[in-house]
Amino acid sequence: MVRTGAAARPTLAVIAREARVSVPTASKVVNGREDVAPETRRRVTEVLDRLGYVRRPRGAAVPVPSLVDIVVHSLSSSWTAAVLHGVEAAADGAGLDVVVSAGLARSRGCGPDRGRLQRLALRGTAGVIFSMAELTRSQYAWLEQHRIPFVLIDPVVEPPPRVISVGADNVGGGTSATGHLLALGHRRIAFIGGHRHALCGRDRLEGHRSALAEAGVPNRQAYERYGRFSTAEARDRALELLDLPEPPTAVFVCSDTMALGVYEAAAARGLRIPDDLSVVGFDDLPEARWATPALTTVRQPLSDMSATGLRLLVRLMEGDRPDTAFTELPTRLIVRASTAPPRP
Repeated sequence: MVRTGAAARPTLAVIAREARVSVPTASKVVNGREDVAPETRRRVTEVLDRLGYVRRPRGAAVPVPSLVDIVVHSLSSSWTAAVLHGVEAAADGAGLDVVVSAGLARSRGCGPDRGRLQRLALRGTAGVIFSMAELTRSQYAWLEQHRIPFVLIDPVVEPPPRVISVGADNVGGGTSATGHLLALGHRRIAFIGGHRHALCGRDRLEGHRSALAEAGVPNRQAYERYGRFSTAEARDRALELLDLPEPPTAVFVCSDTMALGVYEAAAARGLRIPDDLSVVGFDDLPEARWATPALTTVRQPLSDMSATGLRLLVRLMEGDRPDTAFTELPTRLIVRASTAPPRP
């Protein structure tokens, strides 16, 4: 447990973690309730005494901590807005308050940001959701050591086996995206992914390749390009594809934000979407509907993913570990105006 000094008063969330019970159970013991098993009462009382928890006078209300944290990769994207919407709705239903922060998850190749993790513990968080996290082994170990329940939403890399996480059916989404283009008659279909190491991108590429193989269409390595999940990077990769001797007639892009970069590249080459180039994105962010023409994309249930993550976190906070570490939610192809059969 992290404390700032002898005067620091441990919160009920800390007491519950140390005693390996839920926060409501720890609250019952502090309040002198009778509906607690003797062994549980003994264990909680022992922790209360060891950590110097000062009980309030009998009859005074003892607030039960209701604070959880969500750490996101960025506060400036509509992707994050959809995630926060789901967490907010689920937290409100569970009677929890949410603190939002950004930046902790992106520390690949570096040691854990102990200062931020310690601040989570010091303010008595009952649990943490990490969105698009890329945590290190040391960070995982720190969280386990301090008994802070946590859940990952759409982890960037494969988490350890017992870590609870929620994601979308990225393989199925990639299959449906490329399958849609194949059904329209396209055979020269390119793929633009984000970071090569990103778990979601690898799975979407697997679905793309699977759809091509199922249709008997050879996969061209020259049609696979990668970059960061940004509009500018996707624009550069799309320009490379369009400058090939035999350019693609369609592109499956790993995010809606990147798909907008393909739109820019097509305009720069004097091409019209979908007459000259069909484009499929992934996520179904508001930008997909605002684009001209409206973007065909794979809907990723971001709000449902984060709401599911919050509910799983509550279970962990109550000492109930789910049987399955990974929960996968379905994706769905949303057909709009950016795809059409190729020119004869």
